[in-house]
Amino acid sequence: MNLKETYNKIANDWHSDHKKDDWWIGGTDKFISFLNKGDLVLDVGCAGGIKSKYLMQKGLNVVGIDFSEKMIEIARREIPNGEFLVKDMADSETLNYVFDAIFRQAVLLHIPKVNAKKIIKKLAKKLKRGGYFYIAVKAKKPGRAEEEVSVEEDYGYRYERFFSFFTIEEIKEYMKESGFNVIYETINDSGRATWIQVIAQKN
Repeated sequence: MNLKETYNKIANDWHSDHKKDDWWIGGTDKFISFLNKGDLVLDVGCAGGIKSKYLMQKGLNVVGIDFSEKMIEIARREIPNGEFLVKDMADSETLNYVFDAIFRQAVLLHIPKVNAKKIIKKLAKKLKRGGYFYIAVKAKKPGRAEEEVSVEEDYGYRYERFFSFFTIEEIKEYMKESGFNVIYETINDSGRATWIQVIAQKN
């Protein structure tokens, strides 16, 4: 299973499907409340730019990265004045910016848990001291595996995606070990999934 190929395959359907999501708005507004107009935000795994657009409408400058070429095509089409780059988050050190904040929604959940902390630490190097890091992942459900390959057919064709599931304690520990103070946390249900949202400030 190749996750990048999957997202290139489902890009248009996924983008249309997720435009109506609203579970993320409360946590994202909290994240925005810590920032100043004009701050530079890295949207990691920006997909078709739905959240990038929201952040920009709130007066922030945004650079969006995603490894899916098709997702970046959609983002550039939907937000022509935005900056969107085809880039894997594992290659974040090649970005020519230091950011005021990092926004990472529904991305860490595609990373094997053994690699999660390493990726957070790598991204943190692109964040200025005192900067803010928002992260959202799916919560682990009692009795369910911590990692799984999900086979889905909701768009009328079959596709597979790898998922990791976390506890809020795990995410807070990852952030603390990566040099952050956790300043906000919430868990809410979208109907499709239970979401953990955490905001932390870099020491």
